Amino acid sequence: MGRISKGVNCNVNGCNNSAVRSLNTNRVKDAGLDINTGSKQSYLCKDHYKEWKKEIKQNEKDDVSLRYGGGF
Repeated sequence: MGRISKGVNCNVNGCNNSAVRSLNTNRVKDAGLDINTGSKQSYLCKDHYKEWKKEIKQNEKDDVSLRYGGGF
C-alpha cells in the first residue's frame, strides 16, 4: 500500500487536496511549481498534476525547437 492510497495531501503550497500522483521533487521544481517538501518524492493533486504536465510538455517542445533550429 502506497502513500497515495493512504490519503496523502498535495505538496504544493496552499493546496489541501488529496494527491493522485507522486513525482520526483526535482522534476516538479523544474516546472515551476512551489512545493513544500524536503523529500525525494512530491505528491500532486489532479489539478497540479495537469499544470505540471502542461509545463513539461511546453519545455520539451521548446528544447526540440532549439535542437533542430526551429523558428525559421
